[in-house]
Amino acid sequence: MLAHMSERPHYDAIIIGAGIIGSNLGFEMSKAGFKTLNIDKLPAAGYGSTANSCAIVRCHYSTWSGVAMSYEGFHFWKNWEEYLETDDERGVAGFVQCGAVYVGDSERYEKKVLPLFDEIGIEYEVWDAKEMAEEAGYLDTGSYAPPKRPEEDDFWAEPQRQITSVVHTPVAGYITDPQLATHNLQRAAEAKGGEFMFNAAVADIRVEEGGVAGVTLENGTEIDAPIVVNVAGPHSFVINEMAGVADSMNIKTRALRHEVHHVPSPEGIDFEKDGMLVGDDDMGTYFRPEVGNHILVGSQDPECDPQVWVEDPDEFERGITEDQWKAQVLRLARRIPSLGVPSEKKGVVDLYDVSDDWIPIYDKTDLRGFYVAIGTSGNQFKNCHVAAYCLTKLIQAVEAGHDHDAEPVRVKMPYTSLELDMSVFSRNREINKDSSFSVLG
Repeated sequence: MLAHMSERPHYDAIIIGAGIIGSNLGFEMSKAGFKTLNIDKLPAAGYGSTANSCAIVRCHYSTWSGVAMSYEGFHFWKNWEEYLETDDERGVAGFVQCGAVYVGDSERYEKKVLPLFDEIGIEYEVWDAKEMAEEAGYLDTGSYAPPKRPEEDDFWAEPQRQITSVVHTPVAGYITDPQLATHNLQRAAEAKGGEFMFNAAVADIRVEEGGVAGVTLENGTEIDAPIVVNVAGPHSFVINEMAGVADSMNIKTRALRHEVHHVPSPEGIDFEKDGMLVGDDDMGTYFRPEVGNHILVGSQDPECDPQVWVEDPDEFERGITEDQWKAQVLRLARRIPSLGVPSEKKGVVDLYDVSDDWIPIYDKTDLRGFYVAIGTSGNQFKNCHVAAYCLTKLIQAVEAGHDHDAEPVRVKMPYTSLELDMSVFSRNREINKDSSFSVLG
């Protein structure tokens, strides 16, 4: 906490949020020489939606920028301890590189994803039915598309055809403890001079002479800074409205309620040790190994699944619903027939911060000094380091006088040397109708 001061405390940048991306931004901006303060209304870093993230690392996207960014993020996770540059008394979050199998419309993968893998240099194989049986014999090979709900008459119908091929890539996995990973970043930021304030809710974005002047907390405390970054996760739209920038953005964000469920592995299968991440477009689900020889399963938001948009991110149903538990677990049981259906319902419920096209917004705004890293939930945990690195470069350029709207900032990424055009993540972009393969942990 900040010590009592006779004058208002002053920072170079205030970062609203201490989830995985907010904490990572605190680290990157501190490394770049900014005096930063992360403010979060919760009691610890990564305590909100980050804590319930599936923390999946994967590269299959339908856009070049999505594949490139996630491949860069994969290298950050592979070099996690080196990246942090400091120790954490709680230890270091682990990255399990279990690989991934993608089940679904092979033609769509061949047209959209694999050419991008080839261009960027991501290792993969296309397995035929025999190789599928050898490598992942626990998977049923029936094609059940389009995804359905258990209450539909044909949910249990026999498949009309078989899946003849799937895409496998070793460049995939998951983080074992997303909250610990965030705490690692908090400690890394603090080692560079960054500060964190918890149990503190922002009540106002103060503006003077057309630019950000700082924030006011709910308890009346005023903190000054010429830069404020909205990394508030599911509360991002609330903060944008507070700053008066929401109406001037072409791309908006909303909070979406999501459930993820945990089930025991089938008898005789050590899914924690031998399982892979499975993106099952055919069923509309994804699943991965979980600690304790469990399987974690979520929904890819197929059209048949109702979307529950939340107007107040502080008030939503946090209990598992019977209908969605059945939908996700029974779909998993169709893909893994030996699973059975457990009687005990386990899982987590939280909110995604979703943009109109599921692509995040990493950008400046029309309010001088006010930046955003929002619309990130559901698929950007894996990219926290890349997002923080690139947004720091963007902030440095804009603060130095560069007109990002007229000439987009381009950032060369440190591991892969791929160059990212930051206009892809602009608040003023047109909705990307080609965006897909996005909702996966």
